Amino acid sequence: MSETQASELQHGPLEERHRELGASFAEFSGWLMPVSYAGTVGEHTATRTTVGLFDVSHLGKALVRGPGAAAYVNSALTNDLGRIGPGKAQYTLCCTESGGVVDDLIAYYVSDDEIFLVPNAANTAAVVAALQDKAPDGVTVTNEHRSRAVLAVQGPKAAEVVGALGLPTDMDYMGFADADFNGVEVRVCRTGYTGEHGYELLPAWDDAAMVFDALVDKVKAEGGQLAGLGARDTLRTEMGYPLHGHELSLQISPLQARCGWAIGWKKPAFWGRDALLAEKEAGPKRLLRGLRAVGCGVLRPELTVLDGSTPVGVTTSGTFSPTLKVGIALALLDTSFDIPDGHHVTVDVRGRPVECEVVRPPFVEPKTR
Repeated sequence: MSETQASELQHGPLEERHRELGASFAEFSGWLMPVSYAGTVGEHTATRTTVGLFDVSHLGKALVRGPGAAAYVNSALTNDLGRIGPGKAQYTLCCTESGGVVDDLIAYYVSDDEIFLVPNAANTAAVVAALQDKAPDGVTVTNEHRSRAVLAVQGPKAAEVVGALGLPTDMDYMGFADADFNGVEVRVCRTGYTGEHGYELLPAWDDAAMVFDALVDKVKAEGGQLAGLGARDTLRTEMGYPLHGHELSLQISPLQARCGWAIGWKKPAFWGRDALLAEKEAGPKRLLRGLRAVGCGVLRPELTVLDGSTPVGVTTSGTFSPTLKVGIALALLDTSFDIPDGHHVTVDVRGRPVECEVVRPPFVEPKTR
């Protein structure tokens, strides 16, 4: 990384804390982020067996406020906010009129007149601009990227850690509440990106260090570990969760990524509705599948998948699964070929064929609920 590139990187509120704790860093979505502290496999395993603490404050934040804010967001984003109400959050997508995905994000339903959004870091400006462009009179859309930090507590001991701070833990999946920790407001949501029982805590950006320090102590007391983006990626890949730029993009629709469940098909309007309805009726030309290596081999993104000698798709994400101890990948496979689950294909890994079984994600049973 050049000095110019390094100087242009964004920095989170806890960077010095991470340095003191021995983190290694890398660029991700324009931010300098902790990748690992003591090794990705150990951090992954701790999250699956005890508890992991992730700083994902790079995630975007945006606020839609004003009379009818919820109704406006519901007319724009794919999922149906009418299915939830205040105190609940929802996974949804911001699409183009042609059905491509600008971003996938979480919408927090604060009230009918206030929706708080958490998009991906690199796409925050695009989501905000799209919502601003079509906002009705009286509804404001603001980029609040540095308004709050995001701390994810994930794993079987997550409730013990969060509860030890006196914060609420008994909400339903995707429920959230605003609570007090030592005079600091913290938004607590029962969600995450690992497939484990977990919470995301959103204190104010400037209050993040106090909350983080308290969480570190409780995580260590439970035998857990701090975890970086390396473990976050292996955990979400085992779950088959999409990452924008890999499984979702302007060229990869929600249907191709198996995210049709996040679309309110009965709604009269949302961005991309006509294109997505047409794709649904015709059937997507490619579909996200899972690949599990039969023998040795670590899979990576953007590798050709072959059935015999015929190219049938491309990997979108790939890694070594610390839980299964094998290589796994997500791949977009052409639906014109009859490739059932259980079928064996090969992946071209730098000229070496790696045999894989086609499976339907997730690779590991989720425990979110």
